[in-house]
Amino acid sequence: MGSSTPAARLIAGTAGLAMAAAVLVATAPAAVAAPQHGLGHSVSPAQQYEGNPDPSDWLGSYVVGGQHVWCVSYAYLAPDTDEQYQPGEALKTKWGTELAPTVAADISYLLLRYTKTTSADEAAALGHLLHSWTAAPQKPDQLLPTNTFRTIAYDEAGHFAKLPASAKAAVDKLKADATANHGPWTVKITKPTKPQIIDTPDAWTVQVNNAAGKGVANVPVALTLTDATAEGRTTLTAKTPVDGGPATINVTPTGVNPKLAVSLSSPADRPVVRAAVQVDTQRVVSTGGEKALTGAEATTAVTAPGSVAVAKVDEKTGAGIAGVSLRITAADKVAPAVGQDGKPLVGADGKPTVVVTGADGTVKVPELKTPQDICVIEVAAPAGYEQSFDPTAPPSVCGTVKPGDTLTLKLVNKPNVPTVPKTIPAGDDPGVATAAMDSGGPSTGLLVGLGALVLLAAGGSAAFVRRRTPRAVVGRGMRRDWER
Repeated sequence: MGSSTPAARLIAGTAGLAMAAAVLVATAPAAVAAPQHGLGHSVSPAQQYEGNPDPSDWLGSYVVGGQHVWCVSYAYLAPDTDEQYQPGEALKTKWGTELAPTVAADISYLLLRYTKTTSADEAAALGHLLHSWTAAPQKPDQLLPTNTFRTIAYDEAGHFAKLPASAKAAVDKLKADATANHGPWTVKITKPTKPQIIDTPDAWTVQVNNAAGKGVANVPVALTLTDATAEGRTTLTAKTPVDGGPATINVTPTGVNPKLAVSLSSPADRPVVRAAVQVDTQRVVSTGGEKALTGAEATTAVTAPGSVAVAKVDEKTGAGIAGVSLRITAADKVAPAVGQDGKPLVGADGKPTVVVTGADGTVKVPELKTPQDICVIEVAAPAGYEQSFDPTAPPSVCGTVKPGDTLTLKLVNKPNVPTVPKTIPAGDDPGVATAAMDSGGPSTGLLVGLGALVLLAAGGSAAFVRRRTPRAVVGRGMRRDWER
């Protein structure tokens, strides 16, 4: 807010109008530009002070060099559209005193959050609050109309009363927002607690907190990823949600060292103002309320885990063999295999872990680090398969576990050969023939034949006994003629 009439400003405080007019004629350059209102509201009547020619006061932005700016030297000249300004310096009050730390923090926050507003009410509210904080009276007589533009203070209550209701509501909103969310801000990046899986997304969060340690809503955060992507990109922008909670980013590692770096604009410790080159012209603020805030976190990533599925089967029937103990080792058949967590898979005895096949003759070992060469070694022969088991060279099978895959292996056991005698006794009669056995055991036909022979021999013996019986019962001392 400021007078838009340079001549009236120069008249203020002079001894006479005639002398002022002479000075103006002699020194005033040709006007090439004029003040241009941006967003805001005019309020009437204007606050009175000596030499003020304006019927109303402007609360809002001015357009300078195509940019919206807000004035902070109440009652000084309003800037022209091509006004030239010097580099920024720390903002002070109109009286040249330091701003209170909380006021400086509130102004920085509002400049960061509201200088790009498209709302006339918010623009007017920002202009009103800036003058209220930077041009508040240091003593009561600074509000008297007898003051000049240099000494007049801003009448906060008087201007607020003239604002439309919507702008008054915006004043309350901006003031409460600044109180709740002013800086200094901090940023916190939370990464997954466990190593990530390459090519598999996992959630990271970015939380922006205010000076009270509470989350700030709607904060744009620039993200840069290394050894990773988010939404298929390595650079993107996220925004904290409306409830002030953390923004969630699904990070997909593409290498072993994924890293997330963030950058955002946060409220400056002290706002920065630009002073006009032309004397008695208002100082202005636009951005000037922000500072860069950065952070980064990194983690490690590993390939997707694999697993091995082992089937223990009978060589002849292909049926699964239950209860077989199998040792899981590295490719050298001595060292243990390695789990997805990078730890060796060992049992309570410190040796490579042993698994046991289930009822169907299979067992699965999950969560193995990949890629990895492993071997499965039989610990002891199951019952019925002892003959072919060599404890110095037990059955084993090896293979490579690949990321995200299941390695299928099969161990075959040869069943025992039944042990059968080389000859089969045929009672006490030495006349019964013997049967030779081959290494694979007697054939079914041979066994049937042997059984028939045994039965035949037994039947012949019985007949012989029956034929001899009559001889045994012939009268004593008597012999039949045919026997003589």
